Amino acid sequence: MPATLSAPSPTLADQAYDAVEALIVTLELAPGAVFSEAELSERIGIGRTPLREALLRLTAERLVVSLPRRGMLVTDIDLADVQALLETRRVLERLVAEAAARRATPDQRGALAACADAAEAAAAAEDLASFLQADREGDELLEAASRNPYATGALSALHVHCRRLWVRYRHDGDLGESAALHADVLRAVAAGEAAEAAAASDRLLDYLEAFARDVLTLD
Repeated sequence: MPATLSAPSPTLADQAYDAVEALIVTLELAPGAVFSEAELSERIGIGRTPLREALLRLTAERLVVSLPRRGMLVTDIDLADVQALLETRRVLERLVAEAAARRATPDQRGALAACADAAEAAAAAEDLASFLQADREGDELLEAASRNPYATGALSALHVHCRRLWVRYRHDGDLGESAALHADVLRAVAAGEAAEAAAASDRLLDYLEAFARDVLTLD
Protein backbone atom coordinates (compact mmCIF):
# COMPACT_ATOMS: atom_id res chain seq x y z
CA MET A 1 0.00 0.00 0.00
CA PRO A 2 1.59 3.30 -1.00
CA ALA A 3 2.31 5.69 1.84
CA THR A 4 4.59 8.54 2.70
CA LEU A 5 6.62 6.28 4.99
CA SER A 6 7.26 2.56 4.64
CA ALA A 7 4.74 0.51 6.59
CA PRO A 8 6.23 -1.73 9.28
CA SER A 9 6.35 -5.44 8.53
CA PRO A 10 3.36 -7.27 10.03
CA THR A 11 4.05 -9.15 13.25
CA LEU A 12 2.98 -12.75 13.77
CA ALA A 13 0.06 -11.41 15.80
CA ASP A 14 -0.93 -9.19 12.86
CA GLN A 15 -0.72 -12.18 10.52
CA ALA A 16 -2.82 -14.26 12.91
CA TYR A 17 -5.40 -11.48 13.12
CA ASP A 18 -5.62 -11.19 9.33
CA ALA A 19 -5.99 -14.96 8.95
CA VAL A 20 -8.72 -15.31 11.57
CA GLU A 21 -10.51 -12.17 10.37
CA ALA A 22 -10.64 -13.66 6.86
CA LEU A 23 -12.12 -16.89 8.21
CA ILE A 24 -14.80 -14.91 10.07
CA VAL A 25 -15.63 -12.55 7.20
CA THR A 26 -15.96 -15.39 4.67
CA LEU A 27 -18.02 -17.42 7.17
CA GLU A 28 -15.54 -20.29 7.25
CA LEU A 29 -15.86 -19.55 10.94
CA ALA A 30 -19.60 -18.89 10.91
CA PRO A 31 -21.65 -17.05 13.55
CA GLY A 32 -22.14 -19.44 16.47
CA ALA A 33 -19.06 -21.53 15.67
CA VAL A 34 -17.01 -22.65 18.68
CA PHE A 35 -13.29 -23.33 18.35
CA SER A 36 -10.23 -23.86 20.51
CA GLU A 37 -6.95 -21.99 20.31
CA ALA A 38 -5.13 -25.24 19.58
CA GLU A 39 -7.42 -26.13 16.66
CA LEU A 40 -7.21 -22.66 15.19
CA SER A 41 -3.44 -22.44 15.64
CA GLU A 42 -3.02 -25.63 13.63
CA ARG A 43 -5.49 -24.47 10.99
CA ILE A 44 -3.76 -21.17 10.25
CA GLY A 45 -0.22 -22.37 10.90
CA ILE A 46 0.64 -19.72 13.49
CA GLY A 47 1.66 -20.36 17.11
CA ARG A 48 -0.68 -19.96 20.04
CA THR A 49 1.02 -16.93 21.62
CA PRO A 50 0.54 -14.59 18.60
CA LEU A 51 -2.86 -16.17 17.99
CA ARG A 52 -3.87 -15.33 21.54
CA GLU A 53 -2.92 -11.70 20.92
CA ALA A 54 -5.06 -11.70 17.77
CA LEU A 55 -8.01 -13.24 19.61
CA LEU A 56 -7.81 -10.56 22.29
CA ARG A 57 -8.12 -7.94 19.55
CA LEU A 58 -11.02 -9.79 17.93
CA THR A 59 -12.70 -10.03 21.33
CA ALA A 60 -12.36 -6.27 21.81
CA GLU A 61 -13.91 -5.82 18.37
CA ARG A 62 -16.91 -8.01 19.38
CA LEU A 63 -16.23 -10.64 16.73
CA VAL A 64 -15.49 -13.45 19.19
CA VAL A 65 -16.19 -14.10 22.86
CA SER A 66 -14.49 -16.43 25.31
CA LEU A 67 -16.44 -19.41 26.67
CA PRO A 68 -14.92 -20.70 29.93
CA ARG A 69 -13.66 -24.27 29.51
CA ARG A 70 -15.14 -24.47 26.00
CA GLY A 71 -13.02 -22.20 23.80
CA MET A 72 -14.02 -19.22 21.70
CA LEU A 73 -17.38 -18.42 20.11
CA VAL A 74 -17.90 -16.40 16.91
CA THR A 75 -20.53 -13.77 17.65
CA ASP A 76 -23.87 -13.66 15.90
CA ILE A 77 -25.07 -10.84 13.62
CA ASP A 78 -27.70 -8.86 15.53
CA LEU A 79 -29.90 -6.12 14.07
CA ALA A 80 -29.58 -3.84 17.10
CA ASP A 81 -25.79 -4.16 17.02
CA VAL A 82 -25.66 -3.52 13.27
CA GLN A 83 -27.79 -0.38 13.60
CA ALA A 84 -25.46 1.03 16.26
CA LEU A 85 -22.43 -0.02 14.21
CA LEU A 86 -23.67 1.77 11.08
CA GLU A 87 -24.59 4.91 13.01
CA THR A 88 -21.03 5.07 14.27
CA ARG A 89 -19.50 4.14 10.93
CA ARG A 90 -21.40 6.95 9.17
CA VAL A 91 -19.76 9.62 11.33
CA LEU A 92 -16.26 8.16 11.20
CA GLU A 93 -16.39 7.24 7.51
CA ARG A 94 -17.34 10.77 6.55
CA LEU A 95 -14.55 12.21 8.69
CA VAL A 96 -11.95 9.86 7.20
CA ALA A 97 -13.10 10.43 3.61
CA GLU A 98 -12.91 14.21 3.96
CA ALA A 99 -9.52 14.09 5.66
CA ALA A 100 -8.13 11.64 3.11
CA ALA A 101 -9.31 13.83 0.23
CA ARG A 102 -7.34 16.73 1.68
CA ARG A 103 -4.23 14.84 2.82
CA ALA A 104 -3.60 11.96 0.41
CA THR A 105 -0.25 11.87 -1.35
CA PRO A 106 -0.07 11.59 -5.16
CA ASP A 107 0.85 7.91 -4.83
CA GLN A 108 -2.09 7.27 -2.54
CA ARG A 109 -4.46 9.05 -4.95
CA GLY A 110 -3.27 6.82 -7.78
CA ALA A 111 -3.71 3.71 -5.63
CA LEU A 112 -7.20 4.79 -4.60
CA ALA A 113 -8.29 5.25 -8.21
CA ALA A 114 -6.83 1.86 -9.12
CA CYS A 115 -8.62 0.26 -6.19
CA ALA A 116 -11.93 1.73 -7.37
CA ASP A 117 -11.38 0.16 -10.79
CA ALA A 118 -10.49 -3.18 -9.19
CA ALA A 119 -13.64 -3.20 -7.04
CA GLU A 120 -15.89 -2.56 -10.04
CA ALA A 121 -14.07 -5.10 -12.20
CA ALA A 122 -14.46 -7.75 -9.48
CA ALA A 123 -18.17 -7.00 -9.16
CA ALA A 124 -18.66 -7.20 -12.93
CA ALA A 125 -17.03 -10.64 -12.88
CA GLU A 126 -19.11 -11.69 -9.84
CA ASP A 127 -15.81 -12.38 -8.08
CA LEU A 128 -16.71 -11.91 -4.42
CA ALA A 129 -13.24 -12.76 -3.08
CA SER A 130 -11.56 -10.14 -5.28
CA PHE A 131 -14.22 -7.58 -4.40
CA LEU A 132 -13.67 -8.15 -0.68
CA GLN A 133 -9.92 -7.79 -1.19
CA ALA A 134 -10.36 -4.53 -3.10
CA ASP A 135 -12.80 -3.31 -0.45
CA ARG A 136 -10.30 -3.99 2.32
CA GLU A 137 -7.42 -2.41 0.41
CA GLY A 138 -9.55 0.66 -0.26
CA ASP A 139 -10.39 0.99 3.42
CA GLU A 140 -6.71 0.69 4.35
CA LEU A 141 -5.72 3.31 1.79
CA LEU A 142 -8.35 5.74 3.06
CA GLU A 143 -7.25 5.18 6.63
CA ALA A 144 -3.59 5.77 5.80
CA ALA A 145 -4.35 8.85 3.71
CA SER A 146 -6.55 10.42 6.40
CA ARG A 147 -3.67 10.46 8.89
CA ASN A 148 -6.13 10.25 11.77
CA PRO A 149 -5.24 7.16 13.84
CA TYR A 150 -7.96 7.87 16.40
CA ALA A 151 -10.78 7.67 13.86
CA THR A 152 -9.27 4.84 11.86
CA GLY A 153 -8.53 2.74 14.93
CA ALA A 154 -12.25 2.66 15.68
CA LEU A 155 -13.34 2.37 12.05
CA SER A 156 -11.29 -0.66 11.03
CA ALA A 157 -13.29 -3.01 13.27
CA LEU A 158 -16.58 -1.67 11.91
CA HIS A 159 -15.46 -2.49 8.39
CA VAL A 160 -14.90 -6.13 9.37
CA HIS A 161 -18.42 -6.41 10.76
CA CYS A 162 -19.88 -4.87 7.59
CA ARG A 163 -17.94 -7.22 5.31
CA ARG A 164 -19.17 -10.21 7.29
CA LEU A 165 -22.75 -8.95 7.04
CA TRP A 166 -22.39 -8.57 3.28
CA VAL A 167 -21.02 -12.08 2.80
CA ARG A 168 -23.71 -13.60 5.03
CA TYR A 169 -26.55 -12.02 3.06
CA ARG A 170 -24.93 -11.36 -0.34
CA HIS A 171 -27.68 -13.24 -2.20
CA ASP A 172 -30.03 -10.40 -1.22
CA GLY A 173 -27.68 -7.62 -2.30
CA ASP A 174 -26.45 -6.11 -5.53
CA LEU A 175 -22.70 -6.55 -5.79
CA GLY A 176 -22.48 -4.08 -8.67
CA GLU A 177 -24.30 -1.35 -6.75
CA SER A 178 -22.16 -1.89 -3.67
CA ALA A 179 -18.97 -1.74 -5.73
CA ALA A 180 -20.07 1.44 -7.51
CA LEU A 181 -20.83 3.19 -4.23
CA HIS A 182 -17.48 2.19 -2.74
CA ALA A 183 -15.73 3.28 -5.93
CA ASP A 184 -17.43 6.70 -5.80
CA VAL A 185 -15.86 7.34 -2.39
CA LEU A 186 -12.42 6.22 -3.53
CA ARG A 187 -12.51 8.31 -6.71
CA ALA A 188 -13.72 11.44 -4.91
CA VAL A 189 -10.86 11.11 -2.45
CA ALA A 190 -8.41 10.43 -5.27
CA ALA A 191 -9.58 13.64 -6.97
CA GLY A 192 -9.14 15.65 -3.77
CA GLU A 193 -12.84 16.54 -3.64
CA ALA A 194 -13.53 16.59 0.11
CA ALA A 195 -17.19 17.64 -0.13
CA GLU A 196 -17.96 15.01 -2.76
CA ALA A 197 -16.06 12.38 -0.76
CA ALA A 198 -18.28 13.15 2.24
CA ALA A 199 -21.43 13.01 0.11
CA ALA A 200 -20.34 9.74 -1.49
CA SER A 201 -19.64 8.32 1.96
CA ASP A 202 -23.17 9.27 3.07
CA ARG A 203 -24.65 7.57 -0.01
CA LEU A 204 -22.71 4.40 0.76
CA LEU A 205 -23.98 4.38 4.34
CA ASP A 206 -27.56 5.04 3.17
CA TYR A 207 -27.26 1.93 1.03
CA LEU A 208 -25.70 -0.18 3.80
CA GLU A 209 -28.39 0.84 6.31
CA ALA A 210 -31.17 -0.05 3.86
CA PHE A 211 -29.44 -3.36 3.05
CA ALA A 212 -29.09 -4.23 6.74
CA ARG A 213 -32.74 -3.41 7.47
CA ASP A 214 -33.92 -5.56 4.58
CA VAL A 215 -31.81 -8.64 5.19
CA LEU A 216 -31.98 -8.75 8.97
CA THR A 217 -35.77 -8.71 9.03
CA LEU A 218 -35.84 -11.86 6.85
CA ASP A 219 -34.75 -14.23 9.62
